[in-house]
Amino acid sequence: MASPMELSCWGGDWGLPSVHAECLVVMAYGRFSGAPLKVNVIDNSWRAPRGSVPLLVSDDIVISQPAKILNFLRKQKYNADYELSAKEGADTLAYIALLEEKLHPALLHTFWVETDNYYIVTKPWFGSRIPFPLSWYLPGKMSREALNRILVTKGGPPFCSLAEIEAQIYRDAKECLNLLSSRLGTLPFFFGNTPTTLDAFVFGFLAPLYKVQFPKVQLQDHLKQLPNLCRFCDDILSCYFRLNITGFSPAGQDPIDANLQKLIQLVNKESNLIEKMDDNLRKSPQHPPRKLTTLKLSATGEGNSSVNRLSP
Repeated sequence: MASPMELSCWGGDWGLPSVHAECLVVMAYGRFSGAPLKVNVIDNSWRAPRGSVPLLVSDDIVISQPAKILNFLRKQKYNADYELSAKEGADTLAYIALLEEKLHPALLHTFWVETDNYYIVTKPWFGSRIPFPLSWYLPGKMSREALNRILVTKGGPPFCSLAEIEAQIYRDAKECLNLLSSRLGTLPFFFGNTPTTLDAFVFGFLAPLYKVQFPKVQLQDHLKQLPNLCRFCDDILSCYFRLNITGFSPAGQDPIDANLQKLIQLVNKESNLIEKMDDNLRKSPQHPPRKLTTLKLSATGEGNSSVNRLSP
């Protein structure tokens, strides 16, 4: 039996399962891959074993940082990228690096450095969820850490003013959004019909910008002018993060959804195996080429009966 995996993260609002971008990345990947994550919403990062979120605990293993958590999930056979080619895998790494360099600084600035956004939205939201007296200290600490992170990556005084840095990070972020929109096009996900690691990162970074109601909406307005990226966020929220009476359920996928996803992955693997066998037969000089039937998951009928058999 697989070891239980618990994910500590900040909670959600504005229709999001979490308002924290990196927590959203891991939560989305968990849904895409079918990983049975038990989500624990924390009210301050000091309650996490390493003082940072997202944080995954499995038995005596404690992992922080989205990239390391996703690598651990892949080693546990929860892999959302198993259908990607080597080139698509390389593209994934390149686009994630682009997001970290171009979009993440603007996301941090929007939440934690932009004065009106910080004092009207960010500080009250986090302060209301952090117990006193930490509510007076932690938001300011998080704001200073965000500014330092921006200055480390973008430079700062005396080489350039803070106003120049702000203008540059928003230019970079808008260029990044335009590139993502062009790459996505009319596809449901970045590599076709199945979400992957790249989709999890893009969703995690875009959804807070798209949904949180800020007074200063410079980057948010630009994002809303790219309808395919907005549709991308809305589709993931509606398909993978369904609402119940009490809001977003932190317990992970419903059993029926997990069983259905496992069945889909099994059918896809068998389909790929049959296609490879078919290719080998076509290339073999001893046998005439023949076409093998590829298994497909029906939306009704057999697909539903299989799911019912898997359900407890």
